[in-house]
Amino acid sequence: MSNFLKIPAFKPEQTGPAADAKYKRLRWQVFLGIFIGYAGFYIVRKNFSMAIPMLAPFGFEKGELGIVLSMNAIAYGFSKFIMASVSDRSNARAFLPLGLTLAAISMAFMIVPIQWIGAEHKTAAIVVMAILNFLVGWFNGMGWPPCGRVMTHWFSIKERGTWMSVWNCAHNVGGALVGPMAAYGAIWFGSWFYGQAQDYYFLVGTYLFPAAVALLVALIAYLLIRDTPQSCGLPSIEKWKGEAASGYSEAQEETLSTKQIFKVVLSNKFLWYIALANAFVYMVRYGCLDWAPTILTERGIDIKDAGWAYFAYEFAAIPGTLICGWLSDHVFHGRRALPTMLFMALVAVAVVIYWQNLDNLTVVIGCLIAIGFFIYGPVMLIGVQALDMAPKNAAGTAAGLTGFLGYVLGTAILANTVIGYVAEHSGWDSTFILLLGACVLAIFFMGLTYRKELYLVKNEK
Repeated sequence: MSNFLKIPAFKPEQTGPAADAKYKRLRWQVFLGIFIGYAGFYIVRKNFSMAIPMLAPFGFEKGELGIVLSMNAIAYGFSKFIMASVSDRSNARAFLPLGLTLAAISMAFMIVPIQWIGAEHKTAAIVVMAILNFLVGWFNGMGWPPCGRVMTHWFSIKERGTWMSVWNCAHNVGGALVGPMAAYGAIWFGSWFYGQAQDYYFLVGTYLFPAAVALLVALIAYLLIRDTPQSCGLPSIEKWKGEAASGYSEAQEETLSTKQIFKVVLSNKFLWYIALANAFVYMVRYGCLDWAPTILTERGIDIKDAGWAYFAYEFAAIPGTLICGWLSDHVFHGRRALPTMLFMALVAVAVVIYWQNLDNLTVVIGCLIAIGFFIYGPVMLIGVQALDMAPKNAAGTAAGLTGFLGYVLGTAILANTVIGYVAEHSGWDSTFILLLGACVLAIFFMGLTYRKELYLVKNEK
């Protein structure tokens, strides 16, 4: 491991009022760092789905573009699991900005297969798009694990659900900006790059403009994030807050080997249950999000309106996530399965209404708002469960397992590839039936975890 990524050594521990004040200040600082940094990843994450409607006039078909789209999710799923084990052994302050920088550079190069290869060499263009979108997904997989590492080291288990529900909104902030940035980036900067060739303006708004913003965000994140309290001369969060998981020991502050990390995670049956549920939650999440611009533009809705529908979907998730987290802690007494099942049932209702009103933009946007509102709570709660059920020094990899199934099975295979080909050959009605089936299966697998939920918080004396 390079010195750049090496975990910083622990400094002599400080105590007293000055140390407490420093702890409080740094907690807010690192939280802001991972919030802004993770939002930055979503600025250069799913941009290709916004480009799909603009690529059709160039001669590209939904099925082959669906394969390109799936490369992002496949890479992200593998990376979130594999790179998580690297993150658990790396300095979060360096690891997150590095991943964001590489993702931004890869996104910027997405203009190459359209501008310089073109549809005249369709096979080569598709291959290059697929490789670049794979790289974008892989480097994006370096975002969640260091954030999980920061969460487990700076925030105690009794407050982690609340803090994570707020932090989880970062990807909605970043994701919501993709639509407006694609539309207005093309308007503001398209002529600078392509003159009168307006068919190419979308390359600026979809790829170049977000990539430039993401590079600035990476710098800000590096300035704000700190790896662990101990690296700043402060005690562990368990010692400072007086709250710890029942299985916690100081050994969890030590760095595990890759083999040890995978052994701890893969032997945890509970993680496999929620990972399977996560796959179907993600099928619905991205099945609705990735194909919404295409569905709307096919019905004659302007790309700007499609972009704002994308925006509405993401921003509705913010209050939904916060409410779901609050309900889980204060109404369901720490249970995660019940609120997840309830919210997924409400997602299914919104999907049906969306399906039956595809030609009504007002109803469609309302349904996308509802789906965004209800689905991100389950996404967040599954992440909280993964962190709580694993030791601190393997937390990133634990979350990576659920992400692996979510993105490889749920997103790449089901939401991107299967839905792409079903939409092409059987129409959108069949795709909505698949989305409803995914809602049912997500509820089923979460139901299996209800009696198996274990909350590892020590009882206060």
